[in-house]
Amino acid sequence: MTYQRIAIAVSSTRFMRWQDRLRERLATRWPDAMIAFRFDPRDDAQPGAVSQLLTLERMLLRRGKPTLCDRVDTSAANATLESDADVVIDLIGDVSPASGALVLRPLYDGHETDQAAVAAILSGATPLVAVENAATGACIVEGVPSFEAADGLTGGLEAVYSRICVLIEKALAAPETTLVAPFPIQRQPRHPAAFFARNFAFQCARWLYHLSCRSPHWRIGWRYVDGPGVIESGSLSGPEWRVMPDQGGAFSADPFPIEWRGQTGVFYELLDYRTNIGEIFYQPFDASGPVGAPVCALKERWHLSYPFLIEEAGELYMVPEASNSGAITLYRCVAFPDKWEPVANLVEGVEAADATIFRHGGRYWMTSVVRDGYGGYSDTLAIHHAPSLFGPWEPHRKSPVIVDARLARPAGAVMSHNGALLRPVQDCSRGYGKDLAIMRIDALDAENFEQSPVSHLSPGGRWPGGRLHTLNRAGRLECIDGAVFTPKFMPIRRALHDRIDRRLASG
Repeated sequence: MTYQRIAIAVSSTRFMRWQDRLRERLATRWPDAMIAFRFDPRDDAQPGAVSQLLTLERMLLRRGKPTLCDRVDTSAANATLESDADVVIDLIGDVSPASGALVLRPLYDGHETDQAAVAAILSGATPLVAVENAATGACIVEGVPSFEAADGLTGGLEAVYSRICVLIEKALAAPETTLVAPFPIQRQPRHPAAFFARNFAFQCARWLYHLSCRSPHWRIGWRYVDGPGVIESGSLSGPEWRVMPDQGGAFSADPFPIEWRGQTGVFYELLDYRTNIGEIFYQPFDASGPVGAPVCALKERWHLSYPFLIEEAGELYMVPEASNSGAITLYRCVAFPDKWEPVANLVEGVEAADATIFRHGGRYWMTSVVRDGYGGYSDTLAIHHAPSLFGPWEPHRKSPVIVDARLARPAGAVMSHNGALLRPVQDCSRGYGKDLAIMRIDALDAENFEQSPVSHLSPGGRWPGGRLHTLNRAGRLECIDGAVFTPKFMPIRRALHDRIDRRLASG
């Protein structure tokens, strides 16, 4: 869609940093359009207790650093646009649609004011955010932000505001889309003072927990399977899961098993607690399981994880997660398993995690979750596609295709089963890496993307612990991962892990 004049209607008494950031995003997407604010003089002040809480959090949690919730002086804004706009972005909640103008309005739990988002966060919930056509009441886009990185009310609102910016951009790109409008949800929020006390106590408890425990301590589960595995059955049932040897002062996660030229093993992330930087390791396997010592396969100056593997023209390639590098980089295996060289940056200038590539319809497709410095890491799904593995890679027309912490983040390789593409995803609605879901890709081309749920998996029972966030299989070797409570004090840790191992062995 092309636009000439876009007005953003905001309150002059509560003009915030996120609203100015929205204008910058839209100006980047539509550089030829005039984009300016329309200030409304009505008082739209935050409740005093909420403002005091945000101020307190800014001092204690952010140490005075700027946040998206900060007020901005209207004199710093560009020239206002009072009339004749093609589109009005209504951030006040009651702008009347003018003749011929499209009015887009954010909704928070179905309400027209962001105080509904405040109420949701203070009640301990994540609000459903959406954008509607104010003239018709039709919902155009919706999403569920991720609160995995949220610290207090400030962090929660930053997650909401940053994703509202993404959703408004998506609504402008395809305003004809129609979804079922969300019903207004009524929350029972805690008083801001009670919320702060509870959150401060939680922060203290978390500090004590990290002081005494490894958190999270991820470990890899493996088994040999003949016949259907987890992705086909939708459950963790079948042969018992065994735990790959633990490294003690490090955790192991994101397993990608492989059978390559007569060798079987697992590439995975190993994070040393002393450096807090992940490296890619390889654990050889034989017919009975892990054999020999793991070897370091790849390390960089930045954190590495999620070592996605793909074969192309008889060569083995890896696309590890390296969001801190600002690129999605393709590595070629020079000598298996521990010599790799970078051969191409598939996408540059992006903070992307867990890139997952698959072939479909004569093209290569890559899913990943992206972030622009705010909010969580697991709610915004981007898709790129290319004629070959080496590119050129271009974004999907609707990318990011969804904003939803429940079903966005990749959790392993896409598999074909009974003619359908099945996509493991992380369900982060209860927190990062808590659950897995299997999604079926129902439509995928340069213009469309649709997926639907097939099954949902949680840890417990046959895989004890508090998390489950990766699923992959190569031949008979199937791998998952999860996290367990791990005290730093060795005797307690050994006793606890022995108990877990006995539980696994007993089925």
